[in-house]
Formats: sequence, structure tokens, C-alpha cells
Amino acid sequence: MSCVYLIGFMGCGKTSWGKKLAAGLGYNFIDLDHVLEAQAGMTIAEYFASHGEEAFRRRESEVLKQTDYPENVIVSTGGGLPCFFDHMDWMNDHGQTLYIQLSPKALSSRLENAKTPRPVLQGKKGEELVEFIEHKLAEREGYYLQATHHVSGIDMSVEGLVEVVGLTAI
Repeated sequence: MSCVYLIGFMGCGKTSWGKKLAAGLGYNFIDLDHVLEAQAGMTIAEYFASHGEEAFRRRESEVLKQTDYPENVIVSTGGGLPCFFDHMDWMNDHGQTLYIQLSPKALSSRLENAKTPRPVLQGKKGEELVEFIEHKLAEREGYYLQATHHVSGIDMSVEGLVEVVGLTAI
């Protein structure tokens, strides 16, 4: 089974690149955030608001570990997922992990212009948003760096990603 888990901060491109990579290889694509929302019957923001972060993280862990992954699959994870419980070890034991790295300024630019609002970023713009990202990234980077592969989120290509993870099209 070939399974690649894409990890990184929100806005780094896990879902967009996951879809492109899966299409380029003829693989399946799963966005764990979408799986969680479908199972919960509400958006992640609504789940957070109704049940709190602790319950969300437990649910997210169940989704990660109990999803029935197809033979060849690219999986987009939530930005915080690698930082809780034993998730990095679990993902590394069940496939490859690919950390898409971007600078706080690049992430800030993407998130300020995102089509989908992120509740945790509500009201943050400019330097305040950059500082928030710097702080969160400092907390999370130790987990992200446990990934099998690291790539710069700038100037990525499907061909480059295929080469990094060493997969072949089916």
C-alpha cells in the first residue's frame, strides 16, 4: 500500500497539492478534515464551538486511525493533527509523511486571501497574523520536522513531489 500523509500549517497547500498529486499519480485522495465533517454532520468550526478543542482532537485522532484507506492514497491532514497524541509516529508507521514548509509571511499572505475563513484567525491581519503564525509554527515545527520528507511550498510541482516521495503512477 502506498499512503502519503501531507502535513503542515493551515494554508500551506495540503489539500490543493494533495488533489494534484493524487490526480498525477492516479491515486485516491482523502481530506481528513472533510471525513471528520461528514461523520460529525457539521463543519470543524461548528464542532470546535459545540464540543471544544479536546473533543475535536479526540475525534480527529479517531478519524486518522479508523479511516479505511484505499490501496494507493494521498491524505491531507489538518494543520494541528500531527501535534497531538502519537499521530506522527502512527502516520510514519503507516506510510510516508510529507511536510510542506512555508514561511510565516507566505502563510499569512495566503490565509489573508483565503476563500474559506478560518475561525482561529478571525480578526487577525497584517503583522498580528504573522506573529500568530510565528508563535503557532514554533509550537508545531518539532512535530512537522518528524516527517519522512520536507519540501518548500514555494515553486512546487507535481513532478517534484512525485520525485520526493518516490512513487510511480498506477
